[in-house]
Amino acid sequence: MLAIIRGIIVILFTILLFIFGCIYCLFRPRHPSHVMTFGRAFGKLHKVFGINLLKRIPADAQEYGPSIYIGNHQNNFDMITMSNAVQPRTVTVGKKSLVLIPFFGQLYWLTGNILIDRDNRTKAHGTISQVVNQIKKNRVSVWMFPEGTRSRGRGLMPFKTGAFHAAIAAGVSVVPVCVSSTHDKIKLNRWNNGTVIVEMLPPIDTTKYTKDQVRELAEHCRQMMQTKIEELDKEVEKLNQRGN
Repeated sequence: MLAIIRGIIVILFTILLFIFGCIYCLFRPRHPSHVMTFGRAFGKLHKVFGINLLKRIPADAQEYGPSIYIGNHQNNFDMITMSNAVQPRTVTVGKKSLVLIPFFGQLYWLTGNILIDRDNRTKAHGTISQVVNQIKKNRVSVWMFPEGTRSRGRGLMPFKTGAFHAAIAAGVSVVPVCVSSTHDKIKLNRWNNGTVIVEMLPPIDTTKYTKDQVRELAEHCRQMMQTKIEELDKEVEKLNQRGN
């Protein structure tokens, strides 16, 4: 019964947010501030799912300037956990086909996100250039998931290098954002789904790396995130045991 109630609340909230969002964004279409506004709005749904969310965002995070944010991509719950860490003037990269999804697609485009053709290898090679151009031209940050797919309980997957190529080419820092494991830990019929921690790590200076060292940079970031996620999971386990 609880799962049904939650489902109804989420559907109604989502429909209203998409309708309002599309109208709101028409006054300033594709302005990069919209992504944070609506990302954090979705983030409020963590309360509906019975999640105690701990956010650890540095006080000076809004002063980082253009950056490449990278996060661990677990499942659909990322939308209500990790979205709470989105900073001003940060956009994401998504497939062009997302535009075809009613309401969501239109809002995704209107909020200023970058759309790419992932099915076309020739165009896909231009994705990095497109991201770099957006960063330099519009002074935006870009949020990317270097795993390239949801891990769904398989741990932190190997990183693709696109995000790191873009960071080096644009001369901006990489900012890792880690979320404690949520796979099989959120039950729709359970009132209290425990604690989830979202933590933003310090920016990593990419000016020390060349394009020939992109794999080294990617592996450095992955190891740093792997260590932090393991720490967060241990902390969450202790917090949830106390709560029980």
